[in-house]
Amino acid sequence: MKINKDSSLPAQAGQTSRLLLVLAVIVFVAVVITFLVMRMAEKPPAPPPQNIDTVQLPIYEQQLGDIRFIFESSLDKGNILKASDIKNTQFSSYKKDLSVSNTGAKFVQVTIGAQNMGTENTVNRAWDIENIVDSKGREFVPLSGSLVNPWLPYPDLCGALLKPAFDPTPCTKIYEVSKISTGLKIRVKTGKNNTGATSKDAQSFLIDLIIK
Repeated sequence: MKINKDSSLPAQAGQTSRLLLVLAVIVFVAVVITFLVMRMAEKPPAPPPQNIDTVQLPIYEQQLGDIRFIFESSLDKGNILKASDIKNTQFSSYKKDLSVSNTGAKFVQVTIGAQNMGTENTVNRAWDIENIVDSKGREFVPLSGSLVNPWLPYPDLCGALLKPAFDPTPCTKIYEVSKISTGLKIRVKTGKNNTGATSKDAQSFLIDLIIK
């Protein structure tokens, strides 16, 4: 007796394989699309921090305790203080020019005002202006009064008693400064609670200068 094989079995097996392949492709495409959508929904990574140099703005006034120090003027007087520029009438008969001690130096005349922002008088010598400091940290001391007194205002008001809310009291000093120095600042000083400027616990600050 002859047995007939079912010829539809191979066809069904082929259709099943194709169906599984189509499903696999669909699943793969769905996974890819889901992955892409999730990536697009993510926030972009933050840019790496940039090293930006902050620019230090010049400071022309500073309050220490009740005393407010204010830059008023700084003048490049060149290498000679001329007798014709003498201000102190006590030296009206003084007719000699004064030259710098070194050809690499120049005279700089600085005036800083001090104002009492408190409610009571300060004591005498509660404040002062000190050395000029350049960008390299070099310090230049004020010239002694006996040497430059003829060119300084009279009377000398540096460290004078300050009354509350009065106009700033000017303090003027003259310095020999290197010609190559830049970024000049001047140190202002007062004692703790505006006591004597020479006290051990005195506080100070560097105020920028504009040289003209």
